[in-house]
Amino acid sequence: MSVYDFKLVTGEGQEVDLAACKGKVLLIVNTATGCGFTPHYEAIEKLYEEYHDKGLEVIDVPCNQFYGQTPGTDEEIHQFCTLHYNTMFPQMKKSDVNGENALPLFTWLKSQKGFEGFGEGELAEKMNGLLSTIDPDFRNNPDIKWNFTKFVVDREGNVVARFEPTADMSQVAACVASLI
Repeated sequence: MSVYDFKLVTGEGQEVDLAACKGKVLLIVNTATGCGFTPHYEAIEKLYEEYHDKGLEVIDVPCNQFYGQTPGTDEEIHQFCTLHYNTMFPQMKKSDVNGENALPLFTWLKSQKGFEGFGEGELAEKMNGLLSTIDPDFRNNPDIKWNFTKFVVDREGNVVARFEPTADMSQVAACVASLI
């Protein structure tokens, strides 16, 4: 199985076959419109504008599984992102990334790159504290822990990195740039 075996649906209801992304670098991210990490949209859009013509595709999957931080319809989410962050990359249908209704793509991504921690610093400590109240064993499973977890896939379809939302976006940008 590879990333190219999955299909998604856009917020407008159109099927997207990831096989069409062969030979491209993919940034796959679960997003939210009402999260402290929502400003990541700005950096993601900047990456998209800088590298899309060189082979980057952003796969944006809005998700409401983390404290209900993605309310609204797919259309409302899209309007929010275009109004506040001028996003031009396509958005998929709001979907789950964990649990029995998780998109198969995210189940596969998690099997390729598990959770390795939130890193160091105040933000990491806050996330560790929050997650330990939700799931005391969160460190020992590959589940998506929060909004704006990012996976980077190289041009051959290999998942080369997983960035937790606490990772500095400059690290994500450097990873993407190294693959373009």
